[in-house]
Amino acid sequence: MEIAFVRLSAVPVEQILAHMSDARLAAHMPLLRGMHWDRQVAEGFVAAKEAAWARDGLGVWAILAQGRYVGWGGFQREGDDWDYALVLRPEAFGLGLRVTKQALFWARAEGRLESVTFLLPPSRRHLGALARMGAEAEGEVSYAGARFLKFRLGL
Repeated sequence: MEIAFVRLSAVPVEQILAHMSDARLAAHMPLLRGMHWDRQVAEGFVAAKEAAWARDGLGVWAILAQGRYVGWGGFQREGDDWDYALVLRPEAFGLGLRVTKQALFWARAEGRLESVTFLLPPSRRHLGALARMGAEAEGEVSYAGARFLKFRLGL
């Protein structure tokens, strides 16, 4: 299966809106709880992610599988760290490790990131893939009022 990374702005905002409005995402995304997504919120989300590219020279992409939008993810600045985010549509959850490996391959080839962090909600119980990749636990952190488990992977 071909996985491609394109700018988030290349995807129709309606697809991002439908994705982020899916109630199944909130189970593992504490920052989504109680948030109502509409077209204006989705457009603001895309604009903020595009602004990160302009500011940092790096950001998140839309992820396509066989040319079809399956989610978004990539690298975003969180303080001194580069955090790796990945939010797939529920029907694409099985692609997470494959997408992550491809993104990390890109980051290593790009050469300017020394490490990446992963912030996962405590509800995530299956963390073996992070350990197999070599990520190390750094404890818990609070972000926007929510608790997350923090892991770091050296590149």
